[in-house]
Amino acid sequence: MDLYFSPLACSMATRIALYEAGAEARYLEVDPKTKIVQNDGSDFREVNPLGLVPTLRTDDGLVLTENAAILQYVADHFPQAGIATGPGMERSRLHQWLCFIGTELHKGLFVPVLDKKAPPEVKSYVLGRNLSRLDYLENYLKGREFLLDHFSVADAYLVTVINWTMATPPIELAKWPVVKAYYERLRARPSIARAIGEEFELYKAELARHKAAA
Repeated sequence: MDLYFSPLACSMATRIALYEAGAEARYLEVDPKTKIVQNDGSDFREVNPLGLVPTLRTDDGLVLTENAAILQYVADHFPQAGIATGPGMERSRLHQWLCFIGTELHKGLFVPVLDKKAPPEVKSYVLGRNLSRLDYLENYLKGREFLLDHFSVADAYLVTVINWTMATPPIELAKWPVVKAYYERLRARPSIARAIGEEFELYKAELARHKAAA
């Protein structure tokens, strides 16, 4: 399968899931500004007209978009990895956390704060309104190792999003010590350490490429 990704973007969650599964995949880097696939120079928008990562092309040639859908596909496709859940309430809880991370944290909190074009008053409003999501997470994670009773694709997504605090000074992770401890603990997990290390190097190369083109 092919994973279209951008370094340190939310697509890193799928890379983590694939590493957890020990799965073979081709990783195709998409420049977030030009939407050009760095591997072959093709236009990513011919694969996904929205130009958004992650995008997954399965072994059958089908194209799947949206982070939560891709993560659940990978989890179900590689059941031996144990990063999915059983049916019923367990699966609903997984859906719950993927939705929470995607809407309340990813889109609701971090995207506006990371947006270089967002006015300061917009960022201030978002921080005032949505930091409570981290308070909620702080209380939930007390006494828990993972979001569910085992490591799942929801944790892969959450670690990916929390990792963005490195680029969002107004969101000081030290204010949420339980969340910080969760992040630091999981960052040492082999699949996550590998993904962050590899994508950080690609991110630095991306910045250098943009600087040279400016």
